[in-house]
Amino acid sequence: MSLSHGGELSERVIGLAIDVHRQLGPGLLESVYEECLCFELKHAGIAYGRQVPLALVYKNIRLECSYRMDVVVERQLIIEIKAVEQLLPIHEAQMLTYLRLSGHPIALLMNFNSVALRNGLRRFVL
Repeated sequence: MSLSHGGELSERVIGLAIDVHRQLGPGLLESVYEECLCFELKHAGIAYGRQVPLALVYKNIRLECSYRMDVVVERQLIIEIKAVEQLLPIHEAQMLTYLRLSGHPIALLMNFNSVALRNGLRRFVL
């Protein structure tokens, strides 16, 4: 399935993430939420990559910086999954870094350790 509009794609992914959160609730490891969200993406027919490496191009040289994006959907939407007490400025800085280095237009930062996922959700657009 190809969803060309970033807003439509992010809304669809948010809906799937809310389903995962409703099933599992808060308090599990990030890897569990990633696995279940990818299960939902696959069953929805949405293309994705997991633990996608992200390099830095500096002076026309590709440098591996050990960055890994949790999930990249349809080669345009970055999803970073957290299971923390609260989102911090460092998490937002991480998302902005991923957006800048990847060239992807939109990112979602999801904190599954929230009582309601919508309270732990941040959208970033460059």
